[in-house]
Amino acid sequence: MTRFGYTLMTEQSGPKQLVDSAVRAEAAGFDLLVSSDHYSPWLTEQGHAPYAWTVLGAVAQATSSVELMTYVTCPTIRYHPAVVAQKAATLQILADGRFTLGLGAGENLNEHVIGQGWPPVAQRQDMLDEAVQIIKRLHTGELVTYRGEYFDVDSARIWDLPDEPVGIGVAVSGRAGIERFGPDADHLVAVEPNGDLVSAWNELAGSTIGQDARAIGQIPICWDPSEEAAVTRAHEQFRWFAGGWKVNADLPTPMGFSGATQFVREEDVAASIPCGPDLDRIVEAVSAFWEAGFTDVALVQVGGETEQQRGFLDGPAADLLARLRDAAPTG
Repeated sequence: MTRFGYTLMTEQSGPKQLVDSAVRAEAAGFDLLVSSDHYSPWLTEQGHAPYAWTVLGAVAQATSSVELMTYVTCPTIRYHPAVVAQKAATLQILADGRFTLGLGAGENLNEHVIGQGWPPVAQRQDMLDEAVQIIKRLHTGELVTYRGEYFDVDSARIWDLPDEPVGIGVAVSGRAGIERFGPDADHLVAVEPNGDLVSAWNELAGSTIGQDARAIGQIPICWDPSEEAAVTRAHEQFRWFAGGWKVNADLPTPMGFSGATQFVREEDVAASIPCGPDLDRIVEAVSAFWEAGFTDVALVQVGGETEQQRGFLDGPAADLLARLRDAAPTG
């Protein structure tokens, strides 16, 4: 049975509005809330970047049943992995076992801010591998001393451990990443509906999607009563999406994203993001994920204004969820 999530986009909403959206998303019937973890928005027009972990702590107290997840946290530069291990354990306690820690190799946009530079991709992967090992060891509750190539841990222990262990999802884009991270991760995270990733995970990770592992995807939508308004808003706030992750990971600032996307047209964005009031069009776009074997899909409602989030969550969201669940496979 496919599960459907809602994205708390820290780049387009302030902290109080994100908590409000979380409460409304749970009331609408979403199964999962995923949160981005950024220091900066991709584009100046988005205009926000509150601290995701504070927001998630508030969301954990404001909701009761919906699952929570970081989508995704980089545990290598801006955060030391020992600190990520501690705050993930704390959030799991606050959420009564509803939290999953999504991890990835990060983006220059967020990680360069502490002045440590931006390493090449192979090094970022090595750092992520080391970080996952540290987090898993600390989540045993044992005293950990670790000397690695990139990180050291000196006599550290997580004193407040949750009864429910923190599941770890890792963002990957191909077989090499799955072969490396799959055996140590609980879940697959990917932003494209690529069935080859699911097949490779089942072959290489030591777990099976749909049984003891999940494949969690994400897709932007821009619902609005006016298709024209939706296309304009999606272009203004989400044209960065056209660059693809291989490009986006290396751009350092919102001005860089603005320059890189200056020739992206409204029609280009509308071709890749379902815009407007047509719910069946959204269902068709989302269906690519369950057809690829994904178990979870998180929607991103583009638009940071309160009325744009509430208008969707209090309006068509429940109807859309019903249509998605009717269309998705039940087995």
